[in-house]
Amino acid sequence: MSATIPQQFTGYAAMDEAHGKKYEVESWSYTPQKWHEDLIDIKIDVSGVCGSCLHTMSNGWPRPTEYPAICGHEIIGTVVRAGSNTKHAVGDRVGVGAQAGSCLECDYCKQGLEQHCRKMQGTYQGIWEDGSVAQGGYADFTRVKGQLAVKIPENLENEPTAPLMCAGVTVYSPLKRFQAGPGKKVGVVGIGGLGHLALQIAKAMGAETYALSHSSSKIDDAEKLGVKRENFIVAKDAEATVKQWSNTFDIILITAPSENLPLDSLYFPLMRNMGAVILCALPETKLPPFFAHALVGKSLTLAGSLIGGTSELAELFDLAAKHDIKAWVETRPMSQATQTLQDMDAGKARYRYVLSNTKKD
Repeated sequence: MSATIPQQFTGYAAMDEAHGKKYEVESWSYTPQKWHEDLIDIKIDVSGVCGSCLHTMSNGWPRPTEYPAICGHEIIGTVVRAGSNTKHAVGDRVGVGAQAGSCLECDYCKQGLEQHCRKMQGTYQGIWEDGSVAQGGYADFTRVKGQLAVKIPENLENEPTAPLMCAGVTVYSPLKRFQAGPGKKVGVVGIGGLGHLALQIAKAMGAETYALSHSSSKIDDAEKLGVKRENFIVAKDAEATVKQWSNTFDIILITAPSENLPLDSLYFPLMRNMGAVILCALPETKLPPFFAHALVGKSLTLAGSLIGGTSELAELFDLAAKHDIKAWVETRPMSQATQTLQDMDAGKARYRYVLSNTKKD
């Protein structure tokens, strides 16, 4: 092993649930999974802060969190060791999203849609073949399967590109699957970490884009993101919104988690026949019940979408390079992880935080 790669990797971990619920992390070192030739070691430059990190740290998902937990799955860094079974070389600049491992052999893996592999391994909280728990990108290094790392085009900068690894591909994948493009009207619910990227991506794909928000406070931001002012919809009053915009959309992306999604009172009536309402954000509670008639009457699809695979990431990078798609980010030193996570939970991000190992206090 190269002398530049430590035996133990060090990151900022939530040590237990009590600290995780406060989003408090501290420096912690761990031994990475046992090396084999499908793996690469990455020296981390930046790691974006995702809402999923908050849910995981606070033990908010149905699957219990394994502590200590180093989160972060919007990673960009440099390959410092490359297994012989990988396509990478030392010195490559690569990105890793929410998935760091898979079987590498099934039909999904062969298509670059590894997120659907039955042996998917999360970048953090995944379980490796040696039984160790995967740790994420709020750290100095990470060790992942090389197939799950995607080379970053030279003309894309680290900080505004890092959130594409999760937030960006999470919205790109369903937009592609449901054929967003010329002649389609796409509504994006929530202008936040996912939503501000969804607006850019849908517009770049050729769709007419609309933003749906509870207030007009972000109308100027939406315009800068490519939304015409007349396509900004304040949807706080469901009845009034439906009256004006019924049967408008081919696709609605729900990018902000909510405990009381108004599916049958708002989103279903806004859809055109054979349209798709897609959940891209995960609330910590169950969806509210609704009558199936609302779906059947218009032949609607209510869909979920799970992150994105390496083929979709590569396509998104090409689209980003061509159309100048960038996350709006504030970059902070990695050592400020606790304050950054707390600010993220408080809703202060506009619209993504990125932690950097090169930015100093």
